[in-house]
Amino acid sequence: MFATRWEPLAEMNRLRNEMDRLFGRWGRMEPRPLASTGYPPLNLWEDDEHLYVEAELPGFDLEGLEIYVTGGRQLSLRGERRSPELKGGTWHRQERAFGSFSRTLELPSSVDSDQVSAEFRHGVLTVTLPKSEEVKPRRIEVKADSA
Repeated sequence: MFATRWEPLAEMNRLRNEMDRLFGRWGRMEPRPLASTGYPPLNLWEDDEHLYVEAELPGFDLEGLEIYVTGGRQLSLRGERRSPELKGGTWHRQERAFGSFSRTLELPSSVDSDQVSAEFRHGVLTVTLPKSEEVKPRRIEVKADSA
């Protein structure tokens, strides 16, 4: 006999997707707001000197983007993508999400918030966060007794 584990969240997601698909065929789809968690998608990596965060933000105006480092260990991104004005036309499908978002990421180590820099290129925001001196790896020289 096979034992199957019931996963209610997976079932709810499947039901929601089916309902979205059904009503997307016949009804006018309203633009979905940006998700409060999980948006924008992020990559986080590090080397010996820095942490790097990449965020996908296509179609964003930089004037509406805010980046904060709090307490040396948290990075917050806030922004808004406005829905384009459609003059003299009718939407038939609108799958790109619009609206405000806020995302806070717990960093794996402390950073020097005074030296953080950000660059926006081809719809990707790259934030470079220099590590604090106390968390950077240091090579320890071993001295040998010369006797």
